[in-house]
Amino acid sequence: MENVLLQPLSFARGRPMANRFMLAPLTNWQSHEDGTLSGDELHWLTMRAKGGFGLVMTCAANVQWPGKGFPGQLGIWSDKHLPGLSRLAKAIGAEGSLSSVQLQHSGLRASRALTAEVPRAPWDDAETGAVALSTAEVEQVIEDFILAGLRAQEAGFDGVELHAAHGYLLCQFLDAERNTRKDQFGGSFENRTRVLFAVTAGLRERARPEFQIGVRISPERYGVRVDEARELARQLMAGGLIDYLDVSMWDVFKEAYEEAYRDRPLLAQFTDLPRGNTRLGAAGKLTTAAAAQAAMAAGLDYVLIGRGGILHHDFPRKVAGNLKFEPAALPVTRAYLSAEGLGPAFIDYMQTNWKDFVAG
Repeated sequence: MENVLLQPLSFARGRPMANRFMLAPLTNWQSHEDGTLSGDELHWLTMRAKGGFGLVMTCAANVQWPGKGFPGQLGIWSDKHLPGLSRLAKAIGAEGSLSSVQLQHSGLRASRALTAEVPRAPWDDAETGAVALSTAEVEQVIEDFILAGLRAQEAGFDGVELHAAHGYLLCQFLDAERNTRKDQFGGSFENRTRVLFAVTAGLRERARPEFQIGVRISPERYGVRVDEARELARQLMAGGLIDYLDVSMWDVFKEAYEEAYRDRPLLAQFTDLPRGNTRLGAAGKLTTAAAAQAAMAAGLDYVLIGRGGILHHDFPRKVAGNLKFEPAALPVTRAYLSAEGLGPAFIDYMQTNWKDFVAG
């Protein structure tokens, strides 16, 4: 029987993926401080395209300078980023992979140390010092997300993914606990989802018909309730404006934090929803061939590979050649990661933030 992971996957718009492997968007610190593409970032991503990933996605690229959350974060808020982005899109495409830029704004998680600006968020936040965006400023955020998507299109990418997960700005608007704004962007579920839907609708209206749009959501945590995440996913997939939904789970096979939803795996809250022409994928600890196969068997259309793609630039090909494939044992050396295409800044990030991943 043919391995479903190796089968092509079509989308409502644009070209199909050659297989069911999508490189997860991975923070890596290795672009230039003005957001322009570095040689290390170009090398890391094109090596994954050469390694057989059906779609290669960038790290989170910030859509406004004040939204920068990481050192060495890729930028897409200015036309000065276009030359590097164009080189990247062309290089990924030359290897036969689809290409996507993940669009992001850190909101209250933005770094004042990096931007020299006060973080802006849906609400005033004493802990971070963030100041609430005015209604006009929220409307500008929506426009800047759309402009960033159009910039990715101009650079030659097949599409973009909107990062509405992990407690960043789009996810902050979804926060049922803290987004109590009194304007049309806070309070009710309809109001809290308005920014995300405005970006998807605006970008779909202004982009070329074949341009692909994906959305990443968190199924829980960050002020997101399972019932609301499920309803958001339902509306996104049924609406016909996006091509793929990416549920970021940390562990695809986990149970929900909320006790009321522990009667079945958390993933099942999303795989049973009607999808229309939208493709559904998930990320979280899919490091082995068996885990990737199990995720597909659980009802996904594709899988997002993070840690496995860091350890093996050719993860899809290793799985294709060995259905019992398991990744290199941790910790690995800096030399090992360098040989797999990670630059020094990316390796520093892994050593600092991923416990027991890098030896020494």
